[in-house]
Amino acid sequence: MTSTVFITGATSGFGEATARRFAEAGWKLVLTGRRKERLDALCAELSAKTEVHGLVLDVRDRKAMEQAIANLPAGFEKIRGLVNNAGLALGVDAAQNCSLDDWETMVDTNIKGLMYTTRLLLPRLIAHGRGASILNVGSVAGNYPYPGSNVYGGTKAFVGQFSLSLRCDLRGTGVRVSNIEPGLCESEFSLVRFGGDQAKYDATYAGAEPIQPQDIAETIFWILNQPAHININSLELMPVSQDWAGFSIDRSKG
Repeated sequence: MTSTVFITGATSGFGEATARRFAEAGWKLVLTGRRKERLDALCAELSAKTEVHGLVLDVRDRKAMEQAIANLPAGFEKIRGLVNNAGLALGVDAAQNCSLDDWETMVDTNIKGLMYTTRLLLPRLIAHGRGASILNVGSVAGNYPYPGSNVYGGTKAFVGQFSLSLRCDLRGTGVRVSNIEPGLCESEFSLVRFGGDQAKYDATYAGAEPIQPQDIAETIFWILNQPAHININSLELMPVSQDWAGFSIDRSKG
């Protein structure tokens, strides 16, 4: 029987690359995205390789998520894999200068959207049992603070702890839970973070040889295709060019 994977945020970046990788392997796809034209085009393209069901919605919309998951069509109702990819960062300002609206959007998307999707699909994943997987896309920002990470880093710390807690609750069900934590990655994610500022985007990656969405997609595919008795708890990835910054010190009083 062909396996089905449910991928949120599939219209760009990691989500789009992951959808393509699983389509190549013949998995059936349930893809979500807010941008209808992009999602329709991706579904049309990948339907030449596998069966695809697109859901135009925002993961922050609990009612829409409830309705969409409750009414998955025949052939897509049995879910083996969930990739909680939908998420975003907005801005790199210090906390005292940030927009409270941006903070709320990050919390609603990165925490509540992931929470809704996971809880609504848990019965289907548990019904699948052995070999089913939940893959949450966290970030190194959930482990290492840096100036401007504030609420974004806090949301990704939630993803990491939530993933560990799910593992405890799902013991005995056969459902696996993994959290991947990428470092510097080149994708539309950063363009959104910088409010569409192409110069800031280009400067972020100049000479760094960052991770690409295809690298993350390959990692996700590898994790979900491990033998059923293996759980990858967490996996942190950085480009070789990136490491941990030293502790910062304010010397203005010196």
